[in-house]
Amino acid sequence: MHWIARDWRQASLSEADQALCAFAEKLTRTPHAMTSADLDVLRSFGFDDCAIHDAVQVIAYFNYINRVADALGVEPEEFVPPWESADMLENEISSNPR
Repeated sequence: MHWIARDWRQASLSEADQALCAFAEKLTRTPHAMTSADLDVLRSFGFDDCAIHDAVQVIAYFNYINRVADALGVEPEEFVPPWESADMLENEISSNPR
């Protein structure tokens, strides 16, 4: 999953998931630029208003938490692996299914 967070454009995602990722990125990077057309794109992929509302709530929550953590200099807990370690673990798990 870390590879999706690193570059969702290179991931094998459905068109609906790609649209949702593009929406999340725009809401995160340029919230002032959001328009009703952005909602219409999600609706065209089958997201209803409840699902869009839920997505906005989750996106906004993580943006809030990241900004608070960045502002306060919060460091990850020791049990949270660095990105590189997490990628290695994910590759190991996917190449050795049980």
